[in-house]
Amino acid sequence: MNISIKLCEHIRERIIPQYVNFDKAHRIDHVEKVIEESMKLALHYEVNSAMVYTIAAYHDLGLCEGREFHHIVSGKILFADETLWQWFTDDQMLQMKEAIEDHRASNKQAPRSIYGKIVAEADRIIDPEITLRRTVQYGLSHYPEMDKERQYERFRKHLADKYAEGGYLKLWIPQSDNAGRLAELRQLIINEERIRRVFDQLYEEESILPKIRNL
Repeated sequence: MNISIKLCEHIRERIIPQYVNFDKAHRIDHVEKVIEESMKLALHYEVNSAMVYTIAAYHDLGLCEGREFHHIVSGKILFADETLWQWFTDDQMLQMKEAIEDHRASNKQAPRSIYGKIVAEADRIIDPEITLRRTVQYGLSHYPEMDKERQYERFRKHLADKYAEGGYLKLWIPQSDNAGRLAELRQLIINEERIRRVFDQLYEEESILPKIRNL
């Protein structure tokens, strides 16, 4: 893995710590997992590992300005980071910016480069348990005014819109484990009784934990 020690230090000390301020689904554990998965997927392609690493590290920084346009803002943050220009050419910086812009799951077009496909695929991290928990966490964090039943409605709608057959989620890297995990998640989503039990348990856990911490 040909990545400058100084680049790693910059990202570890200045970039990754910024994720501590985001919602539970997009904190440090998330960006570290996306970095790990991106580097693993990159092994299947002839790509610049330093670019892959950097794209993954910066991909969600735009959440500092909200969710809707975070992919665009994240790309701008990377491109504006003058420290990066000592390791990358103009063309590489532009390609990394575009990869970050293209990573959002709701994008209708395919990413413009293999770098965009790698980070988009890595960002999926389809693990049924993690995906369902983060969906509950997101609802509680962003819609605290909703009662439990409205949270459940939002939970089901999000899962159907994104992960169900015909949902907007697209997979880009055939070497990824996501296809099998997505099939497993879809089986769970269509089981009304089971998905309700899972929601009830996660809702209770995620609602109670903050109260315990504040005691």
